[in-house]
Amino acid sequence: MPLLDKIMLRSALTAAALLLTLGAVLPAAQAAEGSVEPPAQNWTFGGFFGSFDRASAQRGFQVYKEVCSTCHSMHLMSYRDLTGLGFNADEVKAIAAEYKVADTNDAGEPIERTALPSDKFHNPFPNDKAAAAANGGKLPPDLSLMAKARGEGGETDGPNYIYAFLTGFHDAPEGFKVPDGLNYNAYFPGHVTAMPNILGDDAVTYSDGTKATHQQEAWDVVNFLMWTAEPSMEERKYTGVKVVLFLIIFAGLLYSVKRKVWASAH
Repeated sequence: MPLLDKIMLRSALTAAALLLTLGAVLPAAQAAEGSVEPPAQNWTFGGFFGSFDRASAQRGFQVYKEVCSTCHSMHLMSYRDLTGLGFNADEVKAIAAEYKVADTNDAGEPIERTALPSDKFHNPFPNDKAAAAANGGKLPPDLSLMAKARGEGGETDGPNYIYAFLTGFHDAPEGFKVPDGLNYNAYFPGHVTAMPNILGDDAVTYSDGTKATHQQEAWDVVNFLMWTAEPSMEERKYTGVKVVLFLIIFAGLLYSVKRKVWASAH
């Protein structure tokens, strides 16, 4: 066999062996982590023409405000941002007025005042150390960008994971040991999490009359978290559609001009 053929054959065999090795190692590593692929959901914001379900996102804000905000902060969100979700100025002002914020008066003395629409969302704890101390030593993550922080980069990967996580609490399978103070979750890597199941049927009473099942609450809060993570998503997609249409029309015009200019040369 010629030397070149031997080299090519050896390279092919090496590549095949590497692929087989990776095929065995990667699933084993995933199994070791205890990760489970979350089921894909049909989100309205998915796809090139996706948009937010604002009614669901508003209900999700109610779930966050009444349930999630007892532990989780949203440092990047201001109350006035809620106008983008469909709340009017008076509603936003009323929501902000439910909270007190630390401030200083004209004399530089510390005071506590009613929150304004321009203020950031209320933080349930004065600092990170206090938050960790109140939650078994674990700092609850900020939820501002959580829908983008989770997943492998696909637009709906993060929302799919969060929904699966919020609905994935149940009794551990036989033989699986859950340490004291922790909880079993089918979709959390390793299946053991410090966060308890905070949602459940009728955990909130929706102001629009929607039945508050566990799945509905999880669905709504994920819609809200996706909006907080990228409130300009719709504008970005609409701009993308306009750009694509412009490029198609522009390409057609260029082709027509080219045919006309070069018609006499053929």
